[in-house]
This record gives sequence, C-alpha cells and structure tokens, in this order.
Amino acid sequence: MSIATDRNVIAPAPALRRKRGSILRQVVEHRADYLYVLPAILVMLVVIAYPIYYTIELSFFKTPPNLQMKDKIFVGLDNYAAILSSASFRRVTLNTLIWTVLSTGFAFILGLAAALALHREFAGRGLLRAILLIPYVVSAVAASYVWKWLYHSDFGVIGALSVQLGITDRPINFLDNTTTVLPSLIVVNVWKEFSFAMVMLMAGLQTVPEQLLRAARVDGANTWQSFWHVTFPHLRGVSMVTVLLLMVANFNAFIIPWIMTGGGPAGASDIWITDIYTIAFGRQRYGVASAYAVILFVVMMVLGTFYVKALTRGDDGRAQ
Repeated sequence: MSIATDRNVIAPAPALRRKRGSILRQVVEHRADYLYVLPAILVMLVVIAYPIYYTIELSFFKTPPNLQMKDKIFVGLDNYAAILSSASFRRVTLNTLIWTVLSTGFAFILGLAAALALHREFAGRGLLRAILLIPYVVSAVAASYVWKWLYHSDFGVIGALSVQLGITDRPINFLDNTTTVLPSLIVVNVWKEFSFAMVMLMAGLQTVPEQLLRAARVDGANTWQSFWHVTFPHLRGVSMVTVLLLMVANFNAFIIPWIMTGGGPAGASDIWITDIYTIAFGRQRYGVASAYAVILFVVMMVLGTFYVKALTRGDDGRAQ
C-alpha cells in the first residue's frame, strides 16, 4: 500500500518536467513575440506592479509624516484593525454602498430605457443618440464644476427655478445639507454614467434575432412579454458586464465627490476613495491609508473576478 502511494507521488514528476520543457520551448520559439511586448510589460511593472507591492508593504508599517522609510515602524495588522474597527469606516462604507448601488442601478435602468427607445427607427434618432452621449464624453472635472454651480444655494439655477415655479419658498440647499448631499451627487453620477450603459445595451440589442420577435408577435405576445421572454434573455450577458463595469467605476469614483463636496459636509458624502485620500494626504497617515487602499483593492479584485467570468462564460459554452 505504501509502495503504491509512493508511486502515485513520484509518477507525475516526468509529466511535470515535460510540461515545463514544453513551456520553455514555446518561450524560445516565440521569443520575438515576447520581445515586442517586453516594453509594455516593463511599463506595467513600473507603473502598476511596483505601486501595488509598495502599498501592500506600507500597510504593515506606521510611517512618519515625512514618509522617511528608515523611520517606519512595523505594526503588523494594526493598521487594518484600526480601519475596520473605526466608526468612521462603518459610516463611510454605508455611504459607499449607497453611492455604488444607487448610482449603478439608476444608471443601468436609464441606460436600458434609452437603449430601447433609440433601438427603434424614427426621425432624428441619430441626433438624439449624439445628444445623449454628451454626458459620457464631457470631462468629469468640467461636469462637476457645472453641476456645483447648478446646485449652488445662492446662485444656482435649480434653486432659482424651484422658487420661481413655486415649488419651494427658498432655494434648496443641495450640497451643504447632510441629508441631501449624497442623493445630489448620485444624480450627477447617474447623469454622467447612463450614456455608457445605453451604448453597451444598444450593442446588446443588435444581437436579438428579429425572427424571434416576429414569432412572439405572431403568437400574440404583447410588448412586455416580448421584452421579458425574448429581448431580455439576450441582454443578460451584456447586462452583467455593464453592471460590473459600473460598480467598479463607482467604487473608484473620486472626481465628482471630491470636486463638488470634498467629502463634506461633516463627512456625509465621504466614500472609500475620498476617505483614503484624506487620510493619506490630509492627515498624513500613509500606513493606515495604504491598509485602507488594500481593502479597496481586494474588493476590486473580487469584482474583477466576476467580470472575467462574465466575459468568458460565452466562450466556455462555445468550447463545449
């Protein structure tokens, strides 16, 4: 029995050596191809891989404000414990979830509605498509400043119109109120992102077979039934990819919250990415901010895993 066990352990060794030899031969045979991509790989190592490694390393140390690495003190997981046990982290996490879920949900719904409306032939469809794409192509910085002016409590257009139309007695305080600031930012973010969802879903609608839609109408299906049983099943793949991309973008959305409110008032619009920036460059607690960034990185990796699975699902099905 022991001999059989030893044989089972030793047996895969030749196969492993053959596999390694095959990989080495492929590298040698395609060495010219690897040389072509070598500059890009080196740039990625410098720009992406090293900062990730440095951030992970820094997350285990307490660093002085001057960021002199010779003065850093190893604290293990204390930075992670400090982040995860703080009350501000729970508040900011709740803000981040509200921001991400509502921004993603409303952007997807508006994008789907716009895609369905523009999928039909009508006069001026091309012009309307171009107009609806404007929010996506406009710079996030420019859009943030424009919306900040629109929301201004004293000189904002929205507040002035609400008073003139008799909706409110005085201009609404959008950005300086802890209750309204996060919903106001979500509106701006949805306005900025729904065009992306629209483009993605319009591409998905091109894959819906017209024969199935005609067959559904012949069978007496109404508009909703045709959409739910014919159109939407063909949009599941692109919908999943779109939602995941929107979630990743919203978790990393820094420009709109930071320019419009800076996380205020009283941290009511703080999300993970703005909180990390404040801890690192405002309070100069680089070790704690690095631990915070690693937590965000892990979340991004999880979402990235789902994204890759969503992309490769169709390929796996075709391979089988």
